[in-house]
Amino acid sequence: MSELTGVILSAGKGSRIDPFNAQYPKPLLPIGNVPILGHHIAMMRSLGIRRVVMVVGHLMERIIAHFGRGEAFGVEITYVEQEQILGIAHAVGQAERHVQGDFLLCLGDIHYRSTRIGEMVELFRQQNLAGVLAVKEESDPKVVQKNFTVETGPEGLVTRVIEKPRRPKNLLKGCGIYVFSDAIFDCIRRTPRTALRDEYEITTSIQILVEDGGRVRAANVIDHDLNVTFPHDLLDGNVDHLRDEGLANLVDPSAHVAALERLALCTVGAGARIAARDMSECVVLPDAVVPEGPPLHRAIISRDVLLRC
Repeated sequence: MSELTGVILSAGKGSRIDPFNAQYPKPLLPIGNVPILGHHIAMMRSLGIRRVVMVVGHLMERIIAHFGRGEAFGVEITYVEQEQILGIAHAVGQAERHVQGDFLLCLGDIHYRSTRIGEMVELFRQQNLAGVLAVKEESDPKVVQKNFTVETGPEGLVTRVIEKPRRPKNLLKGCGIYVFSDAIFDCIRRTPRTALRDEYEITTSIQILVEDGGRVRAANVIDHDLNVTFPHDLLDGNVDHLRDEGLANLVDPSAHVAALERLALCTVGAGARIAARDMSECVVLPDAVVPEGPPLHRAIISRDVLLRC
């Protein structure tokens, strides 16, 4: 059995997380003082993946400067530029020449919490599948409407995937982690732009794969997923991380905090400096300076911006 390659899509501009997208490519924003991309790489390493292809675009030089060739993270990273942002399927297609055989695909701006991603790989290999889609059973149809839904047949194989369904038939939401054989690349080449967003959607490619006779299954392995779209998503993701870990705060060792007892549920990045100040549910990004002042609640602070959420 060939070794899996990891593929991470990290090219988008993320305009809705403005003003921070001027300083950070969105996948480099931190959850628990680790970039979202760093969480993906750690997950891939835990599965034995050592080759990672990262599709980059907006502020790609900052991603490359942070991760380099991957030695410090236990992987070998190859970077591929997506010069035009034309959808997920288009981005995956950019990686084709660097992928031999089967691969695990992640979207770089979604933070996942799961200890069962390995079940996707086992299912893929044991049943000789063409694809496995990570899914999560939601309780709110509106959440599914913003993503894609997965329909299955009597044998449990995927029969249909629908991008942003107006009336989802079920609440099985696709979460943006996939295991694919290289057959998906043939389907990507036959994927038309959609009327919905004038992009090449990976859901269309998956549907082509299914209609070609490819055996695809859904795996309900995601405990929690967070699409970091708006600044408040980044804040909520960090607060949730602290609560999940049972931490009062998370302060990088290189940061200077004048009065730690005045922080509550705050994440403080490397090189940040905080004067004596009451702060709760705040994210202080690397090298930011927080002077004395009135209490801060639910704010993100970078070197140039203080944004209340």
